[in-house]
Amino acid sequence: MKQGRSAWAGRCLPGQARCRPAGPGGRPPGVKEPIVPAGSNAGQPPPRAGQAKQVHLAVQLPGIHNVTVWTDPRSESQIAVDSFVRLARAAERGKFDFFFLAEGLRLREHKGQVYDLDVVGRPENLTMLAALAAVTTRLGLAATVNTTFNEPYEVARRFATLDLLSEGRTAWNVVTSYDAFTGENFRRGGYLDEADRYTRAAEFLATAKELWASWGEDDLVADAASGEFVRPGAGRFAHHGEHFDISGRFGTPRGPQGHPVIIQSGESDAGREFAARDADVIFSKYSSLEQARPFYQDVKRRLAAYGRTHDDLKILPTATAVVADTDEEARAYADEITREQVSPQTAIAHLEGVWGRDLSAYDPDGPLPDVDPEPESLILKGHSVFRKGREETARQWREIAGERGLSIRELMIEVHGGQTFVGSPRTVADRIDHFVQSDGADGFILVPHLTPDGLDEVVDRVVPLLQEKGVYREDYTGPTLRDHLGLGLPKETP
Repeated sequence: MKQGRSAWAGRCLPGQARCRPAGPGGRPPGVKEPIVPAGSNAGQPPPRAGQAKQVHLAVQLPGIHNVTVWTDPRSESQIAVDSFVRLARAAERGKFDFFFLAEGLRLREHKGQVYDLDVVGRPENLTMLAALAAVTTRLGLAATVNTTFNEPYEVARRFATLDLLSEGRTAWNVVTSYDAFTGENFRRGGYLDEADRYTRAAEFLATAKELWASWGEDDLVADAASGEFVRPGAGRFAHHGEHFDISGRFGTPRGPQGHPVIIQSGESDAGREFAARDADVIFSKYSSLEQARPFYQDVKRRLAAYGRTHDDLKILPTATAVVADTDEEARAYADEITREQVSPQTAIAHLEGVWGRDLSAYDPDGPLPDVDPEPESLILKGHSVFRKGREETARQWREIAGERGLSIRELMIEVHGGQTFVGSPRTVADRIDHFVQSDGADGFILVPHLTPDGLDEVVDRVVPLLQEKGVYREDYTGPTLRDHLGLGLPKETP
């Protein structure tokens, strides 16, 4: 249902992203960290001594979730190439590391129908990034591709091609599938448990790296005088493992980066170990210092076991930046965004996702249902937040709502809404810098709440202040994404 026209309509708009559900760190699942008052560093540790860390920024166009407010009259198309181009150009103007597109392999369903309170449908990500490669020159191009429903040769070939097209600007976010609901699209009939998923993903990635490494830096000769186009061993590979047994020749020459940057987004112990061993970037959900610092320290500590240094892996949480002329105006605008993201219909749908019941008769401005959840019933399918632990989540939500006298919608705003950085340009720049210098992150992946102009306020008003502080690049220092992230060539690359 379309919301009324905002009092902020016509103004330049900030980037925006929902606070992510809490994980290890003490808060109940789905309950966000309360926003620290603008300009306050209360409860935050002092930055470490020495040279200031450089802040890294990236942008994600999510395509789904209630982060993107498609009902806002200022929103434009979520699928038109022009929307992607405008957002990518804004990110490149702001010297961002990369533009990130997630992957959706099945449409979400609510009570057996397409769940259309959020954005529905999106273009295939690598195809869209290939289009963006033609209209950008330095911005990195990152895509999620699932290891459960693909094969190493095809994925390696697609990323190697994009890396050549973009002249070394690609990244792969390696993920696994968590449910049989998605598997139905692929006739797989089920899914692997967590341990097996990471085992397959690790071998999948290792196989892809072997394929990329099968071309040496000098294998493409193209010597007209001798008639030699490639060296005899170019592309030869053989992998014999538990999940993949393939051999032959890889058809795509080596790109400028050796191989694409590897991104990983798992938060479990297995996921952290996978990242410490194989990833260049972690796509993290921890956007509060309370939770981010322990996660940051734990993952960085694991690097030494694999012969890697602190700087070999960048940790970038998803985050919000709501910017206005003053802190007070920004807080008012942030509240408005949150209420757009958690509409009355969305509040009921999210509650049904946990309760497993039809709750459409309940008033979103009334109390929580007095009936218990049905843990085996799935009202909302394809949403990982509502996949497990629903009885415990319901118990905690009742406790929170009872203690604070919250209605259904107020509770859903508390657990699914909220913004990360809110304030004037100076306040937001200071808080981003403080978060990074306090070893909570190496930077952030910003998620605009409007498409395609939701990043402009950050780029035009916050980035210059970070540059003024000396913690953000004035310009790109090299042509590849590895250059932007301060990463060397992969070990297998000479």
